[in-house]
Amino acid sequence: MEDSPQELPKTLPAEPKPEKVDVKKAQEVIFQPNEGPQTYFLSASEQEVLYGGAAGGGKSYAMLADPVRYLNNPHAKMLLVRKSTEELRELVSVSKMLYPRAIPGIKFLERDKTWVAPSGATLWMSYLDADDDVTRYQGQAYNWIGFDELTQWASPYAWNYMRSRLRTTRDSGLKLYQRATTNPGGAGHGWVKKAFIDPEMPGKAFWATDPETGDVLKWPKGHAREGEPLFQRRFIPATLFDNPYLADDGMYEANLLSLPEHQRKMLLEGNWDTAEGAAFSEFNRKVHVIEPFDIPSNWPRFRAADYGYSSYSGVLWFAVSPSDQLVVYRELYVSKVLAEDLADKVLELEYGEKMRYGVLDSSLWHKRGDTGPSIAERMILKGCRWRPADRSKGSRIAGKNEVHRRLQIDEYTDEPRMVIFDTCKHLISQLPALPLSKTNSEDVDTHSEDHLYDALRYGVMTRPRSGLQDYDTNMGRTGFQMADSKFGY
Repeated sequence: MEDSPQELPKTLPAEPKPEKVDVKKAQEVIFQPNEGPQTYFLSASEQEVLYGGAAGGGKSYAMLADPVRYLNNPHAKMLLVRKSTEELRELVSVSKMLYPRAIPGIKFLERDKTWVAPSGATLWMSYLDADDDVTRYQGQAYNWIGFDELTQWASPYAWNYMRSRLRTTRDSGLKLYQRATTNPGGAGHGWVKKAFIDPEMPGKAFWATDPETGDVLKWPKGHAREGEPLFQRRFIPATLFDNPYLADDGMYEANLLSLPEHQRKMLLEGNWDTAEGAAFSEFNRKVHVIEPFDIPSNWPRFRAADYGYSSYSGVLWFAVSPSDQLVVYRELYVSKVLAEDLADKVLELEYGEKMRYGVLDSSLWHKRGDTGPSIAERMILKGCRWRPADRSKGSRIAGKNEVHRRLQIDEYTDEPRMVIFDTCKHLISQLPALPLSKTNSEDVDTHSEDHLYDALRYGVMTRPRSGLQDYDTNMGRTGFQMADSKFGY
């Protein structure tokens, strides 16, 4: 009998045995941004973003966390700079605690101060002290560049130059970003404030502007995108109280409270409108700057101006509420404009409005050896009527005191006696930056940018106390009645 073939044992497909998962480690949160500004910063889509304000707002952690999202992209090449190598050490130290846990296998090259991820992505941590140091980065290309403590750079040269290093390949899937953190103060306070703080209310995106002129940066004539804005910026403010790890025990806050007033305002409150020796330290954007609203037609309106051709001409428009609060609702700030052309611009802007009067620097009525009409008279002949501002002895000091009074909170209304529309960006920028005179502590420094301040001073001094409400609301319907043909009012 023939033996039947032996039945072979059935084989089963191999099943790889998964490694034992450390659930606790897998669920560990390496970094979680604080709710509010830190989260806004990490999710911002604008090309250039400044994060900061007060001390203790979690700036450094946010700056180190931002590039982590790109470390898994092999095309990512990033750069984080501080002013000096000494200042860089703290960032390097914190990054060594954060990155190896967030990106397993990442390595730090001590000599080059560079993080290299398994994907091939790199983050170079370097210094940029003098302007000439930018030559270290010539020929380099980065998709992300960060500046920690931006106001330590006295000029915008390094920030602007490094923008030219932002580029990546078309198929990289990466966008181009420039990020910065800082506190108010420092050598670069002025230019950083003009670039990020003055153009728009905190937290709102805006098209990048030229810090000197305030003009939006646009694609040049002849380009396929001619006239379009180049890119957006955004300032995200943060204070100590946005960082619960420092705010809860109150010790750090106590240290900041002990500082001199101007330092306390900058480092505790994140106030960009204060400086040592500032003439109007009481100015506060949160109090004195408001969003525009439709001004009732029966509120009295007037304007005030300081004229200059070689420098700047500044014109401000005022309205007076029933509670006697002054509302500065419009500004005009131009240079190299003839008096007649300025008159046309003024009339165009206020078309349809009933101006009660205009006040102008009284020196513009002087002939100054000319045989023809004065500057003021040429403007009046165009239909832009003015009356001379008070420039008598002591008027500058009196005007400054009246500005101080208008910035105070009225004890009866609990509101400031003067507010400014947030569209008056030049006045909002210049007023808190005005320094006191070194020779007369009762006056501002006349060598500073004070054209709009002078217009403000002329305006508030026309009616330094209540009384603009004692008028007949029907008068405006009969048109402007000129009492004096020379002065035009």
